Amino acid sequence: MLSQLNERMQKWGFSWVGLRDNRHGEWWVLAQMILIAAHWLPPTPPPSGLGIHWPLALRLIGGLTFLIGLVIGAQGALNLGDSLSPLPEPMPGAPLVTEGAYGRCRHPLYQSLLLCSLGVTLALGSLLHLGLLLALATVLSLKARREEQRLCSMHSDYAHYMTSTPAIVPFLPGLDWR
Repeated sequence: MLSQLNERMQKWGFSWVGLRDNRHGEWWVLAQMILIAAHWLPPTPPPSGLGIHWPLALRLIGGLTFLIGLVIGAQGALNLGDSLSPLPEPMPGAPLVTEGAYGRCRHPLYQSLLLCSLGVTLALGSLLHLGLLLALATVLSLKARREEQRLCSMHSDYAHYMTSTPAIVPFLPGLDWR
């Protein structure tokens, strides 16, 4: 199992050298992983600490938003198949995918992560998690821009796809740069 993980990471382009010099965007992945892991932190401050009773409706909406994020992420991962990589460096020879989840936005996996983060934020009513959501949105936006530079050089029709399809969240400044 460990050898399979090592083989997959090498296929993606991960290396110890890359972790030192960010040659394939490894630092973006590390930042993303740290922010995702930080969502396990307890709500800070808790709504009750601010004298607020966090409504059950918001908790349920948060849970539903989280589940929708998981579904979108699963669809995006399935659409990419063997081309899936956590790095912003596209897999060599990977075809351009514009169908399924990629027909709705260019980065549905990033959209998925933001929806999951929003779901946690709504479910917990935490200012800390709101900050994590905003930080994650910033990291994913910058990571997507780096990825798109490489996609444009790999696929001649990517520029057209960029003009016709939202980036991460349609019509939201910073997350849609059509």
